[in-house]
Amino acid sequence: MNFMASKQPENSLLGPEADSQRTLYPYVTGTSVVALKYKDGILMAADMGGSYGSTLRYKSVERMKSIGKHSLLGASGEISDFQEILRYLDELILYDNMWDDGNSLGPKEVHNYLTRVMYNRRNKFNPLWNSLVLGGVKNGQKYLGTVSMIGVNFEDNHVATGFGNHLARPILRQEWHENLSYEDGVRLLEKCMRVLLYRDRSAINKLQIAKITEEGTTISRPYSLKTYWEFSAFANPAQGAVGTW
Repeated sequence: MNFMASKQPENSLLGPEADSQRTLYPYVTGTSVVALKYKDGILMAADMGGSYGSTLRYKSVERMKSIGKHSLLGASGEISDFQEILRYLDELILYDNMWDDGNSLGPKEVHNYLTRVMYNRRNKFNPLWNSLVLGGVKNGQKYLGTVSMIGVNFEDNHVATGFGNHLARPILRQEWHENLSYEDGVRLLEKCMRVLLYRDRSAINKLQIAKITEEGTTISRPYSLKTYWEFSAFANPAQGAVGTW
């Protein structure tokens, strides 16, 4: 599945060779990515929805990818721009492998590269419309960071993009701890994704959870969460709200 970014019309005054392809506005987008450190590595979760405006057009969009030997990338935002970023990273990893010197790029190096790419494109007024989460493990050191479409970046023990930054981070701040087991980490991510499913119109009940450790990366098969829709607040969500029907 290839999502093409919008481009300039071919009848420009300078001819087709001068046309530039760029995302003028995000068309097909993915919503939140949530990730955390656990005792053996990094866990990351994202659903598989691709929204065309407010329409949930695509239901099988994979938004988490393994990068090289030590890194895992997740993305919110424009899917075609995410595909472009993956092409950049393929070239970066290929160039690194060509040295054949026994070294390989770790997650910190890949994250630093992404921060420069995003900030560079922002300065050209041609941003890549994504928020990215980059996690990984190298030499026993766990790394987890995020970068926005304008290059704002930070590292933390848990990160989230999109609505997850508002709805999932409070849960993670309350329940995350350093010695989290794999099973408890998955349960915590599922709790976050369930809240997002209830509250984010762009979220769908089809998600993947990815794990990266020293042994490598594993991305789960898509699955759905058990949900409960009989909460009293769901029966009449506008009841008592000022200015509603």
